[in-house]
Amino acid sequence: MDRSKEKEGGTIQDMSEHKKRIREFMLDNFLFDDDESTLADDASFLDQGVVDSTGILELINWLEETFSIQVFDVEMIPENLDSVNKLLAFIKKKTG
Repeated sequence: MDRSKEKEGGTIQDMSEHKKRIREFMLDNFLFDDDESTLADDASFLDQGVVDSTGILELINWLEETFSIQVFDVEMIPENLDSVNKLLAFIKKKTG
């Protein structure tokens, strides 16, 4: 896959594709479901019990590999990682 488009990160089309990939990853790896209605874009992964501390590490590894970014320890906070929308904003910040 061509990673150059992902590094740009900022277009509406890129963000739409990023959101789709995030949702697919979360549904497949944590909710084990293909019903997208089970995951609201602004729902807290932690409050909903979708991920635990080990799950966050898996999510971070996926983000780094998928979007060619590095997530630093100080960035491993709910404000960056705790919902689809927060992940999308974080990716935009890191790639834009």
